[in-house]
Amino acid sequence: MSYQHQYVDGTRIHFPLGKVVCVGRNYAEHAKELNNPVPTEPLLFIKPGSCTVSQEGGFAIPDDRGVVHYEAEIAVLIGKPLSRKPSVEEVLDAISGYAPALDLTLRDVQAKLKEKGLPWELSKSFDGAFVLAPFVSADRFPDPTNIDIRLTIDGVVRQDGNSRDMLNPIVPLIQHIAGHFSLQPGDVVSTGTPVGVGPLERGSDLVLELPGASRFESRVL
Repeated sequence: MSYQHQYVDGTRIHFPLGKVVCVGRNYAEHAKELNNPVPTEPLLFIKPGSCTVSQEGGFAIPDDRGVVHYEAEIAVLIGKPLSRKPSVEEVLDAISGYAPALDLTLRDVQAKLKEKGLPWELSKSFDGAFVLAPFVSADRFPDPTNIDIRLTIDGVVRQDGNSRDMLNPIVPLIQHIAGHFSLQPGDVVSTGTPVGVGPLERGSDLVLELPGASRFESRVL
């Protein structure tokens, strides 16, 4: 299956539709707000590429599986293969772009799964569970440790973070991931969410942005 990754300047690049590799609790304050322990190493899980939807024109959320939480994240597009513990230079060369994204979570479903010690897939990998905006070329971000991410809902800023606050910074995180399993062109790494997550409601207007680089308006349908 082919997929068009769109850049802010209108450029489109075709990759096979890849996986989305996510890291949980990558900001200490977010872990604390959900009363979760702060992990000592990256907590990884994978969303299938098929759950990815565009923010353009709005997006739908399930209405029959409990509360849906938003989690704004910096998404990293991989443009070259990475595996076997790549160097810093190899990771930076493989990063094609950055975009703001929403990692959606069925929070009630997740809580029940965690109580039973079961995997999270049902709460994290449903259709539409990853809302992705167009990418900004990696050249716009010479320092991956200083990228802002912001989410505004109905005029109120709900999340406002920076990659400097990550427990696992972007480049070491990708090195860790690629040391365990290969990353391919078209894969996306979603790098965790800052403090401020909460429930989404139908009819809400959203602004998702990497401040100073990209800004996108959307709506919960």
